[in-house]
Amino acid sequence: MIVVWERPASDGGSEILGYILEKRDKEGIRWTRCNKRLISELRYRVTGLIENHDYEYRVSAENAAGLSEPSLPSIYYKACDPIYKPGPPNNPKVTDVTRSSVFLSWGKPIYDGGSEIQGYIVEKCDVNDGEWAICTPPTGIKNTHMEVEKLVEKHEYKFRICAVNKVGVGEHADVPGSVIVEEKMEAPDLDLDMELRKIVNVRAGGSLRLFVPIRGRPTPEVKWGKMDGEIREAAIIDTTSSFTSLVLDNVNRFDTGKYTLTLENSSGTKSAFVSVRVLDTPSAPVNLKIREITKDSVSLSWEPPLLDGGAKIKNYIIEKREATRKAYAAVVTNCHKTSWKVDQLQEGCYYFFRISAENEYGIGLPAETSDPVKVAEVPQPPGKITVDDVTRNSVSLSWAKPEHDGGSKIIQYIVEMQAKGSEKWSECARVKTLEAVITNLTQGEEYLFRVMAVNEKGKSDPRALAVPIVAKDLVIEPDVRPAFHSYSIQVGQDLKVEVPVAGRPKPTVTWLKDGQKLRQTTRVNVSDLTDLTILNIKETSKEDSGTYEITVANEYNFRICAINSEGVGEPATIPGTVIAADKIEPPEIELDADLRKVVTVRASGTLRLFVTIKGRPEPEVKWEKAEGTISDRAQIEVTSSYTMLVIDNVNRFDSGRYNLTLENNSGKKSAFVNVRVLDTPSAPINLTIREVKKDFVTLAWEPPLIDGGAKITNYVVEKRESTRKAYATVTSNCTKNSFKITQLQEGCSYYFRVLAVNEYGVGLPAETPDPIKVSEPPSPPAKVILVDVTRNSASIKWEKPESDGGSKITGYIVEMQTKGSIKWSACTQVKTLEATITGLSMGEEYSFRVIAINEKGKSDPRELGVPVVAKDIEIQPSAELLFNTFTVKAGDDLKIEVPFRGRPLPSISWKKDGNPLKETTRVNVQTSKTSTSLFIKEASNEDLGHYELHLSNTAGSSTASLTVVVLDRPGPPLDVHIDEVSADSVTLSWKPPEYDGGCHISNYIVEKRETTTTTWDVVSAAVARTSIKVARLTTGSEYQFRICAENRYGKSTYTNSPSVVAEYPFKPPGPPGTPHEEPTFDIDSEMRKTLIVKAGESFTMTVPFRGKPVPNVTWNKPDTDLRTRASIDISDNRTSLTIEKATRSDSGKYTLTLQNILNTATLTLVVKVLDTPGPPSHIAAKDVTKESAVT
Repeated sequence: MIVVWERPASDGGSEILGYILEKRDKEGIRWTRCNKRLISELRYRVTGLIENHDYEYRVSAENAAGLSEPSLPSIYYKACDPIYKPGPPNNPKVTDVTRSSVFLSWGKPIYDGGSEIQGYIVEKCDVNDGEWAICTPPTGIKNTHMEVEKLVEKHEYKFRICAVNKVGVGEHADVPGSVIVEEKMEAPDLDLDMELRKIVNVRAGGSLRLFVPIRGRPTPEVKWGKMDGEIREAAIIDTTSSFTSLVLDNVNRFDTGKYTLTLENSSGTKSAFVSVRVLDTPSAPVNLKIREITKDSVSLSWEPPLLDGGAKIKNYIIEKREATRKAYAAVVTNCHKTSWKVDQLQEGCYYFFRISAENEYGIGLPAETSDPVKVAEVPQPPGKITVDDVTRNSVSLSWAKPEHDGGSKIIQYIVEMQAKGSEKWSECARVKTLEAVITNLTQGEEYLFRVMAVNEKGKSDPRALAVPIVAKDLVIEPDVRPAFHSYSIQVGQDLKVEVPVAGRPKPTVTWLKDGQKLRQTTRVNVSDLTDLTILNIKETSKEDSGTYEITVANEYNFRICAINSEGVGEPATIPGTVIAADKIEPPEIELDADLRKVVTVRASGTLRLFVTIKGRPEPEVKWEKAEGTISDRAQIEVTSSYTMLVIDNVNRFDSGRYNLTLENNSGKKSAFVNVRVLDTPSAPINLTIREVKKDFVTLAWEPPLIDGGAKITNYVVEKRESTRKAYATVTSNCTKNSFKITQLQEGCSYYFRVLAVNEYGVGLPAETPDPIKVSEPPSPPAKVILVDVTRNSASIKWEKPESDGGSKITGYIVEMQTKGSIKWSACTQVKTLEATITGLSMGEEYSFRVIAINEKGKSDPRELGVPVVAKDIEIQPSAELLFNTFTVKAGDDLKIEVPFRGRPLPSISWKKDGNPLKETTRVNVQTSKTSTSLFIKEASNEDLGHYELHLSNTAGSSTASLTVVVLDRPGPPLDVHIDEVSADSVTLSWKPPEYDGGCHISNYIVEKRETTTTTWDVVSAAVARTSIKVARLTTGSEYQFRICAENRYGKSTYTNSPSVVAEYPFKPPGPPGTPHEEPTFDIDSEMRKTLIVKAGESFTMTVPFRGKPVPNVTWNKPDTDLRTRASIDISDNRTSLTIEKATRSDSGKYTLTLQNILNTATLTLVVKVLDTPGPPSHIAAKDVTKESAVT
């Protein structure tokens, strides 16, 4: 950097011997000397600067008396290479045209001016009006291509493009030629690559990418399809005007097929297809069926998979699974047919089956039976049938269960009967219990009965009753069974005791109280029903207390007859009568010898506990399980002579001690049976994670509570990634209660499970409830950097650790250590890569270090390289504006956020158009420690203008400027006046609106009306210039005109013209007058000299003239509209032009033209405006590079 300066105003009376130049970095606090020897010239090249750092300079002069005070510091200069406006963009061209838009593209400028290109500005020009308009936002666009929209069809346009960098807008580049905006029609077409014309093969898990160039005008509509189904939702389809692509990640066998591509526009249709083959394992076999089921086998059949995975099916794998288990077991792994008989199955057990096809890429998806298949057949016939009761019109039957249920639960029993003399059996009852009552019999008729058992596989053979039954009444001994033996009731309340009574014929009921026959009254009485006797006591009293007895009896006479082939003989009568009464007998249990041992049964088999019982009256029977509740699958049967507990399809959880209790009013009896189910073990318990590292996990567990009746031989350890559903075996022969699982994927989450194995198979799994992430504490954070220091705080930042240990970094701990201390203390914990530590003591020296944390713990610490002293650093304030112009649509809100820096915190102030910004509820400013924001709610025209942001602190001040443009409808046109009138036309002109709405005025709308009506008619709605000739008027009619401006945001209000009559501006001639005279100027030589005027002054040029008829007068100046800049006065013999407050741009040649019907005269006058020069600069930098500068 070259620094220049001027001599001191005073040399102190002694010759200046030389100069000393000093510099100071904006980020530093010390002045450093730039030269070793005295500088004899008034300039010096400073080297050794740091690129992009800001520097200020000061100079001291030295004479014989010594060194002077240093000069005031210069402003800050950045050490960087000089930058200039960029060159023109490279190779601008038209890439496409539609009926309303043009597509442009261009390259970056060959020369960027030494600064990054910030954007591009595109301009258009309608050849019809010749005006250039900006198509992009004022700040430009980032892309090197653009679609220019809202163009007028059939119009011809020119385009040009400028590049913008930090310095400003560079030279424009013209798009060659002009473009006519019209739609081009082209039928759709596509170019299939040669590779896509073949079968596209892709491995499962890979990505399918189909890229097809397309064309067509208008841009065709693109449709992708799949012939044999739908494309997965995960497919990413990208379509532009020149290509379409289909991308499918992580493909699988179901993505195989023909993919169709159809293009369609108004010019036609084009289609093509691409065949895709995903090389994967096969899909599931189809039409899996159960062909045959026996009590120990199942025959399966199926058809090959629809998708072979791109390779020949080598074989099939058949697997089975008991319904009570989760794991499948292989039956055969090398089946070459599409059928198989699975034998050696456990009768009565439920099984699922699945078939998988295998090709060279592995085992495919399984086809599974949707419901469990029970290995069973029809049951055997029911056991012995017993007649429980016979009446004149009904029979009660009971029977024993079949010896074998065919491996499937008995669903119901069907009872059929056959009348004597008939050969037809008819169904008379369907029941689920082991008894039935058949009614509607004919008294005295003889019947045969038989019973069939039914399971899900069908009906058994029938079991017939040994002898026929005659429908007639039987005799049954009487019985009485009160529900309770003691009743308590409050005095005064009513008591009703109902006691069931049985017997045939109906027994006689006698009530006794305290050994005496009960005396019945209106308050105490007894009523008897068919099967019930009821004691009623109203308003009980103490005298009603006592012991009540019920006696039921029916007396019988008996006689005996002999029967031979001829018939029944005469009866012999037994003397006397017999009273039927209960015998009392306490309950007894007769356990079979096998039940006194441990009852062992195989899993999926049936547990039957048959126990003979006694007792009078018939005891109440209760079965219980000591270690829990009896399974819902248990069936309990109770008769007067035995009880039986049956559990089908037993499993390990049915093991245990079963208690049987009998109780009647004569006593109570209990017994137990120990049951062991031979099954696979239950799940291991207390499965825990002992250790987790980034590539292994160590598990530990305890043996299962239920070993399945056999010793645990080993354990199976399995793993499953959390994103998958299937477990993979890690080891199948672990003999310890712990295992280290290695070769795991760092950062991946896994589930683990452990299964115990005994001689009966693999047991239930113990699983980890949550996924385990394979990770460890992270490595230390990377480089730690000091960002900022104040008297009581320090800001540091750091980089991420090289390794996160396989788990996401959850935060960072910052620790500090005071000088002289050996203790590190945590001062903050953050989740980002930076932190500010507050509460420091001014002047104290601190060391800092950072620790990374993940879910596994803390890393080793990373220290800041050098200690930090807590003290303030001064930094001159500066604002960081991304753009200098901000646009907002009228009515919308605008927020301008400006980040700034400075130390100490700078004061902030805003100005608008040079005046302090007035804050309201609609316009306000919010400032934080790092930024200031200008908020404008519901922007309007009053918000547009130039804004300044001033920042100031003890280190200096700075200003940032920006412009706000409010996009709105334009203001009304100005100064509408009548330029020319004829008998059928009027020529109007006007000035553009003062406010264009923040964007280009697209057109003007001109309307007219006759003054005799209030209706306005549109003359033209697309006037591009500020003048128009309105033709086809009615001669003699008076008209008024109005004009409004229009931009992309709407129309302005209208501006009215004065009224005007459509007629020629002359009358019939009068008598001949004086002869005509050509126009001439009446000026002297002084008038023709150059007129010199000082800037800021006003001047007037008055020119007398003559001519008959009076000539038309016109003033002109190149590149200047004198109608707006000057005030022009015209009379019949003189004209004058006045300009207020002249500026340099008013210098030049002014041309005055006179014209009448005889001739034209022209006069050129020269004006020169004198202005003061700009202020000379003092200390300044030249030839700035990133390492040096000249001042």
